[in-house]
Amino acid sequence: MKKLFLLGLLFILGGGAGIARAADARFVIVGLDHDHVWSRMKGLLQTPGAQLVGIADPHPELIEKAKGLVPSSVKFFSDYTEMLDAMKPDVAIVTTANNLHLPILRACARRHINYFTEKPMASSGADAREMARLANQAGIKLMVNYWNFWSPATQEAAARVKAGEVGPVQKIILEFGHEGPKEIGASKEFNNWLYDPKRNGAGPLMDFGCYGAAWAMWMKGRPQRVFAYSLKLKTDQHNEVEDDAVMVLEYPDASAILMPSWDWPYNKAQVEFFGPRGSLLVMADGLLFQPARKNTKIEDPSGSPLPVPPMPPERTDGIVYFLDCLRNNKPIEAPSSAEINVGVNDIIDAAIESIRTGKAVSVKPLDSRLR
Repeated sequence: MKKLFLLGLLFILGGGAGIARAADARFVIVGLDHDHVWSRMKGLLQTPGAQLVGIADPHPELIEKAKGLVPSSVKFFSDYTEMLDAMKPDVAIVTTANNLHLPILRACARRHINYFTEKPMASSGADAREMARLANQAGIKLMVNYWNFWSPATQEAAARVKAGEVGPVQKIILEFGHEGPKEIGASKEFNNWLYDPKRNGAGPLMDFGCYGAAWAMWMKGRPQRVFAYSLKLKTDQHNEVEDDAVMVLEYPDASAILMPSWDWPYNKAQVEFFGPRGSLLVMADGLLFQPARKNTKIEDPSGSPLPVPPMPPERTDGIVYFLDCLRNNKPIEAPSSAEINVGVNDIIDAAIESIRTGKAVSVKPLDSRLR
């Protein structure tokens, strides 16, 4: 009786969306047709304090694959709403086509289940706004996961930019992408929706544009306007979506140039910040600084390596971070917050409209109710 009382007290002290420290948080996975799911699943199984209790997906062959990777105690379902009702989880990890994120969030909000999704937040700005509204109304945590934001180099670069190390940021160049989903061997189930403009929302404009837009939102906030164009360079594939795009984000004092592409000759994931004091180049595994110089030849414009301190334990992985926020009732912070990611989808919406019209498009202001 005393133990039950203490557990209840811990839960109350943790806040409405908190998780009692004395028990494992119960996680379920919704969707196996997103290739990131397998690394998320592995990470979840290795996270102390997290218990995977259920997986839902309509693909029998993917269910069979998952059964060989998880404990026998995990229950499987073809319908995610059935699973949510049966397993009563604390958290749903969503790894599905982007256009399903809103209906799954709606189901979670009704049941007061916290929500963790792989990037992007949604397939459109309208869906993202509704997701943020529903999560706020239900009092659940909503997090959007980007693998690169758990890199020590990323966190160090963000801190240095915000500390003014390059001075006021005047230009950002953001390069993200790879050779293409088909070229790198993505699964057929993943490709089925990546190349679908309705299910994905676009091609690399969505798939990799969200990385650049999240960085821009994190460092500079919502831009005033977006100008974009796209190309279909893989003419032999007859894809419905673009495979290359350029997005220019206009700020009163800066510009951000995003280059999301499925046509890079190799994997690209880097961001470069420029200001009057120099530049910072952040990559997945390192950080370079080039101080400003006048009338001096620069041998390597990329810069010299900077020390990158290790991350605190709760910021080494998206699931670990989410669990820490649940247990300690902390808000989800940028760049994984709902507010940042509504902006990401609004930027991509503006880019899609700019491509359609050939004109720069204003970015919608954020509804104050979503803050």
